[in-house]
Amino acid sequence: MFSHAITRIPGPDYSKGLTTSALPAPDLELALRQHDAYVRCLESLGLAVQVLPAAPGFPDACFVEDTAVVTREIAVISRPGAPSRRDETLSMVGPLSAHRPLARIEDPGTLDGGDILQVEKRFFIGVSDRTNEDGARQLAAILAGHGYESSIIKVAAGLHLKSSLNFVGENTMLVTRDFAGHPAISNFKQIICPEGEEYAANTLLVNGTLIMPTGYPRTRALLESLGLPIVELDTSEYRKMDGGLTCLSLRLQSPVS
Repeated sequence: MFSHAITRIPGPDYSKGLTTSALPAPDLELALRQHDAYVRCLESLGLAVQVLPAAPGFPDACFVEDTAVVTREIAVISRPGAPSRRDETLSMVGPLSAHRPLARIEDPGTLDGGDILQVEKRFFIGVSDRTNEDGARQLAAILAGHGYESSIIKVAAGLHLKSSLNFVGENTMLVTRDFAGHPAISNFKQIICPEGEEYAANTLLVNGTLIMPTGYPRTRALLESLGLPIVELDTSEYRKMDGGLTCLSLRLQSPVS
């Protein structure tokens, strides 16, 4: 169960962020409304949400998940793969240190939190254009010191691991076809996003409720088989910047007492 979340409001330069999308530039006012709806959704599921102010000069900073990996024992400050995002981590030290002791990914390692998926005591660490082998190994070693196992997976498609692979409860992974049948997830049931609905793979499980992007009815029908509550949120202005539901927050469980 998650008890807290940290988010950040998109800044006035949000549209200048990194993206591979060919979609039109995002509408900042709509992005702000969508962010507010996201925060209110997390609060409705029992989380205390800390909303950090915008960080002008860092147009990607609202994607706070990339700045850290947080377990019940520790927060690992990342080293984002995009050089323009590296200093985003500086403003996260204070908020995270209020909740956890800190560790760090060090040069030459790079690591984005969007490449990290936790399922109980096991982590899946994606090696992608943003997370390199050194960063993955550093994180696995830090996590091993706290009793976690890790599987390092090559990300062949999509910006991050969680663009294509997410845990949706009931011993089930929601995957794109690129990850269907991957040996690292052979112990899990798999729901494969239908063709054309791959973006819906970035669905977020929070305290027994699935939060999914709106507009993917075939994926929703498949997820309904799990018997969990489903909430749809509009993320149109985040998709334009290669972002999704998991990217917009760091979710924290209660710390180990």
